[in-house]
Amino acid sequence: MFDLTEKVALVTGARRGMGKSHAIALARQGAKVAVTDISQEECQAVVDEIKSAGGEAVAFKMDVSNKAEVGAVFDEVIKQFGRLDILVNNAGIYTDKPALEMSEEDWDKTININLKGEFLCAQRAAKEMAKNNWGRIINIASIASGGVGVGYAGGAHYTASKGGIIGMTETLAVEWAPLGINVNAIGPGAIDTPMISASQVPEEEMKEMLASIPLKRIGRPEEVSAAVVFLASEEASYITGATLYIDGGRLSQ
Repeated sequence: MFDLTEKVALVTGARRGMGKSHAIALARQGAKVAVTDISQEECQAVVDEIKSAGGEAVAFKMDVSNKAEVGAVFDEVIKQFGRLDILVNNAGIYTDKPALEMSEEDWDKTININLKGEFLCAQRAAKEMAKNNWGRIINIASIASGGVGVGYAGGAHYTASKGGIIGMTETLAVEWAPLGINVNAIGPGAIDTPMISASQVPEEEMKEMLASIPLKRIGRPEEVSAAVVFLASEEASYITGATLYIDGGRLSQ
């Protein structure tokens, strides 16, 4: 099951954290992987790791909020591999900023990377996937995305972007189903990534967060990657427009 041999995947935000884990997991199942992020050097380190395990991968510097750069990288991926089957829209940022102090620049930067970036990549990917009448687009959202009772103080721009991703996913799933493209979202809860570390959550706040998770721990990136692999596979052929929450049971509280 979950065999991705000969499939070509592109992962954004793949130099570290969940994106790196997704790229490695896809390669392990046989996919050829384009590892993209804002640092060519760090992407290459991930590629080297994949190759050392017997996989096939290539690194690209790509700013997902820059349409021209997105187009150029996708063109090069098609040139090298001849096709594109899987897109994992993982790139995203989080900066803590109270709403009353948030500047227009703060808002625009987060929306441009987290939401517009996912759309630009999905749009470009779909044009390629439609040629083969088969594709898998997996958009990484968050449990902090509206409608499920989870808000993050200091993250109005972030939660707006993640809620937008889920709405966009549902619409793209409807539009692109006739093209053979399945579009789904994953909403992770607290996952042990550099983004969590960088946010420097106070100890007391961390204890409260863990207390709200039935499994009483933070998730691991590879636990999200397992869902990415599933949604990218033929076994997920009847799943589209869905959001899969991976949160240790937090939303069940």
